[in-house]
Amino acid sequence: MSDLIKPVLSRRQFLIAGTAVGGGLLVGCASPTPANRLGSPTDFPAAQGEVALNGWVKIGPDGRITVAVPRSEMGQGVMTSLPMLLVEELDARWEDVSVEQAPVARIYANTALLLNVIPFGVDDDSWVARVARSTVQRLGYALSLQVTGGSSSIRDAWEPLRLAGATARAMLIQAAAKQWQVKPQTCDADNGRVIHTATGRSLRYAELAEAAAKLAVPDDVPFKDPARYKLIGKPVRRLDIPAKTNGQAQFGIDVKVDGMAYAALAQPPVFGSQVKSFDDSAARSMRGVLKVVQIRDGVAVVANSWWRAKQALAQVKIEYTRTEHDQLSSADIRKQFERELQERSGFGFVSKGNASRTIEAAPKRLEATYWAPYLAHAAMEPINCVARVKDKKVEVWVSTQSPSLAKWKAAQIAGVDMDDVTLHVPLLGGGFGRRLEIDMVEQAVEIAKALDGQAVKLVWTREDDTQHDMYRPAALSRFEAALDKEGRVTAWSNKLVAQSIGYDSVKRLLPWAAADTPDKNQIEGAFDIPYDFEHISVRQVRPQTPVPVGSWRSVGHSYNAFFTESFVDELAHAVGQDPYQYRRQLIAQHPRHRIVLDLAAQKAGWDQPLPKGMARGIALHESFGSICAQVAEVSIDNGQVKVHRVVCAIDCGIVVNPDTVEAQMQSSIVFGLSAALFGEITLSQGRVEQSSFPSYDMVRLAQMPKIETHIVRNTHAPGGVGEPGTPPIAPAVANALYVLTRQRIRSLPIRLG
Repeated sequence: MSDLIKPVLSRRQFLIAGTAVGGGLLVGCASPTPANRLGSPTDFPAAQGEVALNGWVKIGPDGRITVAVPRSEMGQGVMTSLPMLLVEELDARWEDVSVEQAPVARIYANTALLLNVIPFGVDDDSWVARVARSTVQRLGYALSLQVTGGSSSIRDAWEPLRLAGATARAMLIQAAAKQWQVKPQTCDADNGRVIHTATGRSLRYAELAEAAAKLAVPDDVPFKDPARYKLIGKPVRRLDIPAKTNGQAQFGIDVKVDGMAYAALAQPPVFGSQVKSFDDSAARSMRGVLKVVQIRDGVAVVANSWWRAKQALAQVKIEYTRTEHDQLSSADIRKQFERELQERSGFGFVSKGNASRTIEAAPKRLEATYWAPYLAHAAMEPINCVARVKDKKVEVWVSTQSPSLAKWKAAQIAGVDMDDVTLHVPLLGGGFGRRLEIDMVEQAVEIAKALDGQAVKLVWTREDDTQHDMYRPAALSRFEAALDKEGRVTAWSNKLVAQSIGYDSVKRLLPWAAADTPDKNQIEGAFDIPYDFEHISVRQVRPQTPVPVGSWRSVGHSYNAFFTESFVDELAHAVGQDPYQYRRQLIAQHPRHRIVLDLAAQKAGWDQPLPKGMARGIALHESFGSICAQVAEVSIDNGQVKVHRVVCAIDCGIVVNPDTVEAQMQSSIVFGLSAALFGEITLSQGRVEQSSFPSYDMVRLAQMPKIETHIVRNTHAPGGVGEPGTPPIAPAVANALYVLTRQRIRSLPIRLG
């Protein structure tokens, strides 16, 4: 355990204890060990001629290997990386592999997802950390959380998918040995065949699958020696790319069902408002209109085409209830945060030594306050869902990151059992946390209930998506540091004000269970910094506003990395030290962090001069079990920030597919750069001012920097890669701008002058 965390375990033990108690109440549930998660062939239904050997793999008569993928594919490559784990241990041919979206079942629960809610770093192997990790994994399994998020797909799948492949391989070898009447130890497997090493006889997996399925599942199957890996750690072409390039891939927006109607929805523009009354007489007389339906979230027009539904919706006269938020503005929220920062002491996540007393007595202090705005997700695929409610059965087609929650909510809205809900999960045209939410499922099923068995496709406009999001929280953070006579930092204090994502998320799902308790997601990346200061205080204030907030790519890390890495940079300049070397000496007790920092600086040529008018900035951040450092090369062109080059170093533990890692670093960097340069959701008169991409801009092709990714190779447990590249980019760019302008950027998005 790091010294940083030790002093405050007693203050946060109630969080861990609460989770442990929850786990203790689940004694009757199977423990989420890889062996438990093998499942049975019935978990993964086989088509005609196919044979399932467990809940993860089927073998067809033609030798086709089909792997169940329980995570949603939204561009991050799980349809390739997850099968690689199984196929590596199965010793099948990669060209014989195909994938299917797994059904909703407990064996597919994401047991690694809740690792993101416990307060322990990658280098903390204390008994408390181990117990907490085990407990939350057990809880995630018992709750059947089949969710894609938190950069957890590989972390969750690493053992069960490899074990599924290794177990299937052992059963196939045993079936062949039995047929040849030899010992299994005299046989081997390779490229989809079992081979008798002494005689050279061989049988294809397809010839053995039926016999293998009748055998008892073996215990204690060994994993392959990593030295023999053919797939893991190697660049492998993604299985989903061909269909995405030739138009065959089906996203949620592409779903069509026979006899399907279309729905457009009007929702209250002010948060907390509701429909008071409406006049739909003009809309009902328009061509193609089938019905006008009021649901909890607004008024929907159903028609025989979406455009007709949308045109008719514009003719519905809706009056909304007034609220106390009707005049709320972004300035009001900023003032509220500043007031709560000043007046509330907050919850102490870290208290090492006595930071406040040290700061008061210091000969020199450094203070800074930082701000980050609300942000929208702005995924390319508009929000949509197809639903049909007929004969007490429900069928839903939705691009979702939360299949288990979507199925549960559909059953709840329709008033049926979950077993009576059939869920289809197409490809996702971007998620970034927005599709963890299931509001579109609630709306579509509620509309479908009024249509006498007819399927309906609900599609939001871009404006709907921007103005009715669950936003990345706005955040305000105040730092104070004490410096001694030699310029050494002796105390670090940080108080953060931001809404609780956990509270808001639970309030939407289970209002009766929502409680305003300490939220690790809100303060992650602030309380768990790797820097070794003698006195540290990090406190959390959780204000409440009517603005709904949710998970956004890298969650709390997205703003806390900007705050902490900018202030560390301020400290370096305040004591006259090089920002890279300054960080390096502060992480002497964290060798993995130092390796990543050194790699980024070395590959960027940190000590090499740049052309006049350009500067470098550096940032280091740990998130989702991975450590990422970035160096940004920046200039100012006609008053605009120009990012020329980003050098990224990542330690994500064992690497499955390096091509995926590189692609995710590129994706997360441009995502974070868009937020840093342009991203801002503002309110006026209680409603969001932005509507679509012209008012919520992104990095364009001409603005895209050159990105270089360098991967640290080691044998540590897998970390995440979907999100860790996002947090460091904003502070790296802001720190470079300080070198150019000597003006410190303390508010996002970046604005010069």
